[in-house]
Amino acid sequence: MKPYRVLLYYKYVPIEDVDSYRDEHHLFCLEYNLLGRVIVAPEGLNGTVSGLVADCEAYIKYLQADERFADTQFKIEEHDLPAFQKLHVRVKKEIVHSDLPVDPLKKTGKHLEPSELKEMLHDPDVVLVDMRSNYEHAVGKFKGAITFDMENLRELPQHVHEIESLKNKKIVTYCTGGIKCEKASAYLLEQGFTDVYQLHGGIIRYGLEEGGENFDGKCYVFDNRVVVDVNTVNPTVVSTCYVCGTSCDRMVNCANCECNRHVPICEKCGEALEGACSPTCQAHPQKRPYDGTGYYPSASNHYNPKQGYISLRKAPKGTQESKSRTV
Repeated sequence: MKPYRVLLYYKYVPIEDVDSYRDEHHLFCLEYNLLGRVIVAPEGLNGTVSGLVADCEAYIKYLQADERFADTQFKIEEHDLPAFQKLHVRVKKEIVHSDLPVDPLKKTGKHLEPSELKEMLHDPDVVLVDMRSNYEHAVGKFKGAITFDMENLRELPQHVHEIESLKNKKIVTYCTGGIKCEKASAYLLEQGFTDVYQLHGGIIRYGLEEGGENFDGKCYVFDNRVVVDVNTVNPTVVSTCYVCGTSCDRMVNCANCECNRHVPICEKCGEALEGACSPTCQAHPQKRPYDGTGYYPSASNHYNPKQGYISLRKAPKGTQESKSRTV
């Protein structure tokens, strides 16, 4: 068993005093040395956090002890190290940026469990539609799935016409952890699609519970791991090296911080170009040192997770802060 866990979850539920709950949530994460990203919004909670096993278990108990989050579903993965360098608990207007005029608490696609999706994959009337960004599905997607060339979910209305002819099919939307599909499936219903489903728990849960069969490539994730394996049944590689075109699912950021392009680059080209995506970027004065991973977390500037609490609350002098315990 690996010493760390990565928890991925979301919950659509009204939160009235988002600022107070943000403070409470942030302080709990400090106490248990948890790192990651959590969004608090009037419509709910969305987070990915990482820490030692016992601390992650405490976090799950903390959330589920609150009746608003009692039935929150967690996707739990093992990891050798913390999956983040920082802790951010932020208040935003949505828990996933979409600007779509829908409320998933009132209408959304039918939730499809991973085992049910596995059965439906053989149904000729089923069409899988990927609701992730182009750079995410470029490195991995379900076999035969429809993808959109969009940067984010806000662009979905510009692409719905591409599946207009499929309104009478069984549409199954999917994404990394399920959160985008709550609104995406609701939007498709608003646009006249009649039989819309969503993969409950997303790609990650499908891989954990059903072995990821027929998911080609790897799944892009928003932490230090960048991509993770999903398919243990019939895995394959679908992406190619941005530089030389060979088969490759090793996702990196261009070492030139002004480019920062997120693309697959094989180890050979990564070494040759020192982590850059082109000779031009290799020669750029802003090129970062290449450590062989191609992952560059934002500069810490002597990051202290308590500062996120202090700066957002603008705490007056003398304010007592929760002390973080050592583990």
